[in-house]
Order: sequence, then structure tokens, then C-alpha cells
Amino acid sequence: MRMITGLSMLVLGVGGIGHAFVSGVDGGIGRVDPFKDMKNRPAAGRGTNILLVGTDGRDRITPAERRKYRLGGAPCHCTDTIMLVHVSQDQERASVVSLPRDTFVTLPAHTDMTTGQRHGAHPVKLNAAYAEGGPALTVNTVERITKLKIDHYLEIDFTSFMKTVDAIGGVRICTARPLKDTYTGLDLPAGTHELDGGKALQYVRSRHVDGAADLGRMQRQQRFMAALIQQATSSGVLLNPVKARQVSQAMLQSVRADRAFGADQMLSLGGTMRNFTPASSEFTSVPVRDTSHPIKGIGSTVEWDPVKAEALFSALREDKPLSPPEPAGKRHGTAKVLVDVPPAQVRVQVYNGTSIDGLGARVDSGLRATGFAADGRPRNSAARRDLRRTVVMYDPRWDRSARTLAAALPGSELRPVKNQGPTLRVLAGTDFTKVTPVRAEAALTGHGEFRTTTGDEAVCP
Repeated sequence: MRMITGLSMLVLGVGGIGHAFVSGVDGGIGRVDPFKDMKNRPAAGRGTNILLVGTDGRDRITPAERRKYRLGGAPCHCTDTIMLVHVSQDQERASVVSLPRDTFVTLPAHTDMTTGQRHGAHPVKLNAAYAEGGPALTVNTVERITKLKIDHYLEIDFTSFMKTVDAIGGVRICTARPLKDTYTGLDLPAGTHELDGGKALQYVRSRHVDGAADLGRMQRQQRFMAALIQQATSSGVLLNPVKARQVSQAMLQSVRADRAFGADQMLSLGGTMRNFTPASSEFTSVPVRDTSHPIKGIGSTVEWDPVKAEALFSALREDKPLSPPEPAGKRHGTAKVLVDVPPAQVRVQVYNGTSIDGLGARVDSGLRATGFAADGRPRNSAARRDLRRTVVMYDPRWDRSARTLAAALPGSELRPVKNQGPTLRVLAGTDFTKVTPVRAEAALTGHGEFRTTTGDEAVCP
């Protein structure tokens, strides 16, 4: 996630300031040569591919910050987060693909950067490539497993991440359910939150919020990146040279990039991204076949789905959107209420609890139009014909689904019914007016072959 801020703020921030300032910024970036001695590289495709690497470097974290944000462990000198950002050739779209750090890969023969020892080819998790061979081995490995040519490399750590978030004024994050991780200290109730740099770092590092582990963390990182783009493009920071300078300088304290990623490239990308909105970006993760693939001597790894992963990277090589656009009325991003369970996963049977002809059909139609799995066969209630307040009856085992349905029917009563089963029942009352569109968090949504979420779907309603 530090890399996310690195790209977004370095490129977004300096894009509107001018060549003289950008040249000064350029001189402050640490330089690496991730393409040194690389041979047999993939052919260049259309558009620009940037490998964003977030390391767990914490050398300049203060003792107080270490205690407050649970950063006391020793750094692993490995990549904490890895993402591919593809900027389309027409400069109208950015596709962001998360690469699981526990991805099973085989490193080629190489010299260990730390020990100087020569290693033969051997299996590891993807994040170990940086520990053994630094940026060059990381780029080499990513190019081999994706068959994508990397044009630029950007690396950023904890310190600049926190300072950059603070410099931009914080980032607004929404969650439909409480998020708590005792490892990082994250403790967010359901609702909307303004995160400063330290709390943002806790948010993007947390992997023990639920059973999704690192895959869930990647989805939260994507939501954070979308929120960061929204904050940068809507807050006026890009139009304020002083503010943009502060943001860029905060981020530059620990950024490293390839030698070709200089002032001209920053200006070009900055000009592109200044016109971006959250809807201009799309986010996905590499499709996986096994999230717990055991490898002797390594442990549990992530195994990609070879067919779907190849289709994903082929789309990037061909500069195609990862998900076809949906009609405006169908987009999840148009809904203003955030829920935990996607409507499509909520099965509903509708009953008319009044004497109003066609009321059940109106409720059923409204639910189906907003994505719920209503069965299309509304019935008249045998017990009530004078119900005023709409009732949602649910088995307590499906209480999260019930809360999603109740959010779509504001003012309705939630009524638990033991052993009712997974299908929820709506008893429509005279108070019904319309179904309110809702959308689930980006972690549970997505559309298209690669379950892609656009930035406007990932940010707060």
C-alpha cells in the first residue's frame, strides 16, 4: 500500500506543478536498476505497466509509532505488497491488479543479494524474490509469471506512506461491519471513518480481520487506493502548488524508482491522472485456484488459476478493460447504502400482508431490480391482510443477509424465526413505498470475468 500512495501522489501531485519543480522532485528519488542484465524479456504491449512494490521497511519509525501502530517486529526485507498498474495507451483508464505475496513461484538461478551465495532455481513465495535478489529479481519473477513487460518500477515503505496520507489530509473509508485486528491494533466499528497516516497503515496491513487473510487485505488495499484517488482529485490538492509540494516531499523521503522514471515520465502520467476520477480506475486480484497450496519446506502458498490468470494478463497485454462497462442503472456504485452481504446472495420470498392489490408484486419486482434473489412469485399472506409495517422474517443463522434486506426496506421490522432456513421472507405492509438500492463492500462484489471493481464502486457511498 505504500506503493499505492507512491504512484498516486507522486504522479498526481506533481502533475500540475511544472517541469522545474518536478525536476527537483526527480532528484530526490532513490534510484535502483531493476532491469539490469535482464534478457529474454516479454515483448512490449500497448500502454504502460508499472510494478508497485511496498516493502516493510521501518528503520525510521519512531519508538512511539512502533508502540502505537504495532510495528515492533523486525522487518523481513521483503515485499509486503505487490501490484501491477496498467495505464491504457489512450490514458483514460488505470487497471490495478494485486499479486498475492504468498504466490507460489520458482526463482531462476541467481546470486543472493544479502549473502552473495549462488542459488540454483528453487521454489519460494513471491515476496521472497525481493529478499533474495532485490528489485531486479522481483521484476524478473513478475515478468516470467505474467508474461508482461514491466516499464517502470516504484518502491515505497511505511514512513512515507503515513506522512503522505497525513499531508493529503487523511482518507475517508467506509465499512459495513466492524474491523478488528489485534496484530495491527486496527479497531474500526461499522460506519464511515477519516483515517490519518497511522490508522491508514493499520487498515492496509491488517490480515486477521476475517478468514480471508491476505486476499481480504488486498481488497481493502484496493478500496483504500480508490479512496485515495477520490481524495486527491476532489480535495483541490492538485491545484494547490504548496500543498502538492508538501505531499510529494513527504512521500519522497523513502521512494525508490527505476532510472527512467524521471521528470518527463512523471509529468506525462501526472497530466493523465489529473483527469482521473475513481470511475477511471478498475481493481482486481489474480484469480486463484488454491489459497492454501502446501509446498514442502515453504508452507502454505497461493496457487493461481492458470487459465483465468492467463486471460487476465492477456487482456492487459492487449490493453483491454478487465470488465465490460455496465449500464448506468445497473452499476453497484449508484447505490447510496453500504451493506455487508451482496443482494445477489440474499434469497427472498415476498408475501402481501395487506388488501392492496399488486403490492406483493411491486415489492418483488423492486427487489429483483436492485439485485436481490427474489423468486418472482409473490403470494398473499394467509395470516395478515391489515399489516402496516413491513416485516423481514429470517433465520438467525442468516442475520447478516437479513440486515442487507432490511437496509433495502427502510423502516421494516426484523423478526427472527428459528429454523426458517436460508430464504428470507418479506411480509409487505402499507408503509412500503420503494426498494432502496444497496451495495456490498468491494471485497464481496465485482463483475466481469475477473471480478473487477471500479473505483466508484469501492469508495464510500
